Amino acid sequence: MTTPALVPAPTRARHWVIVFAIVLAVIQYIDRVCISQAMPDIARDLQLTDSQKGAIFSAFGLAYALFEIPTGWLGDKIGARQVLVRVVLWWSFFTAATGWAWNHVSMVVIRFLFGAGEAGCFPNLTKAFSAWLPTSERTRAQAIMWMGARWGGAFTPLLVVSVMAFVSWRTAFLIFAMFGVAWAVVFYWWFRNNPRDHRGVNAAELELLKDNADNVAGHGDVPWRELVTRPTMWFLWAQYFCLSYGWYFYITWLPTYLKDVRGTEITSNAFMNWLAGLLEGSLSPEITVKVLAAALAGIPLLFGGFGSLVAGAISNRWLARGAGVVRVRRFFAVLGFAGASALLMISFYIKDPLLAMFSMGMASFCNDLTMPGSWTTCMDVGGKYAGTVSGSMNMMGNLGGMAGPLVVGLILDNTNRNWQLTFLVSSVIYFLGAICWMFIDPVTPLEERAGD
Repeated sequence: MTTPALVPAPTRARHWVIVFAIVLAVIQYIDRVCISQAMPDIARDLQLTDSQKGAIFSAFGLAYALFEIPTGWLGDKIGARQVLVRVVLWWSFFTAATGWAWNHVSMVVIRFLFGAGEAGCFPNLTKAFSAWLPTSERTRAQAIMWMGARWGGAFTPLLVVSVMAFVSWRTAFLIFAMFGVAWAVVFYWWFRNNPRDHRGVNAAELELLKDNADNVAGHGDVPWRELVTRPTMWFLWAQYFCLSYGWYFYITWLPTYLKDVRGTEITSNAFMNWLAGLLEGSLSPEITVKVLAAALAGIPLLFGGFGSLVAGAISNRWLARGAGVVRVRRFFAVLGFAGASALLMISFYIKDPLLAMFSMGMASFCNDLTMPGSWTTCMDVGGKYAGTVSGSMNMMGNLGGMAGPLVVGLILDNTNRNWQLTFLVSSVIYFLGAICWMFIDPVTPLEERAGD
């Protein structure tokens, strides 16, 4: 009697793609967020007005938006490996170049070029996921990746304060640039666009990925007419504009808001006062306040990471039990937008700084409840054009990210620094995002509709 041959278990090389994505998301957010924490020092040295600071923040958002579709399309055409290595090295160079700026105009140009590089990150990571992950693992992967991105941004304020305690803001940007260079070298050595070309993937794992075969090959023939005429795409773009408009406040103006509005209140909370007492033994009072403010500034992104993780975990569980994809994604999107709208506005009226930031953190938590559904929708609707579709959504989001900081700066300059109005505008725009999701079909692929 012969013993049946044992079938080898699938290898797990695909999980390393998620690890690479998480690490890059953290690096991308460190390089993106660090300027908000350094801005008070930059503004002092370059003598910037509020409107000029807003323009610097918005230059990044504009370039990020404009280059989303080109870099996403390029990933669909030549592969995520080639594009990701190039854009990471590009933005790492301009991260370092941020420290070389000598006036307002030079800083705007440098941050624009920096944003052009970072635009290629998430569309091409999504492209890599569409080739390397089975459908059942994609929502969770997106959730974990965005959790890493948010948590990277959450700890950036403390990282920047710690680095700038020893070096100038100019040198700090050079240090942060090195992270991306290291990632690009390792990623280029390990990753392949096609899992079949990777020696660490066995036949059993390839069997899990057999439905992704069409997503691997290059596709430059994007159905542009279907993309721009389909109502779902317009509402998908609009909701991401609304999301990014409100969210960009956390990575641009929040440290300035804490300094201007909450600066004298930071130690009024008993817990924060206790922390100040611990720190003052080793730090000057000025540095102590900066450290506490940096810790508070990290709360929204920290909570946001939990929001993405919770939405991904619960969505997978509900879908496994037979819940409809459309209903699940709309539930988290509407809950997220409505919650962010209410909690952000509430945070302005809470006097206790720690409780106020807790409310803002919960607004960010609600913000990120929408993230896994939005990006998985790009994969489901885009199919083999996932890079282009996700790039188009992120383009519109970052037009919101460009508009938000610019509008805040203009409001502050023209209303005697009326912070309340900035919160009100963001709250209303968040609520509009919830309405958009009532009209989104998050499951029908572009190709299927184009072939009807």
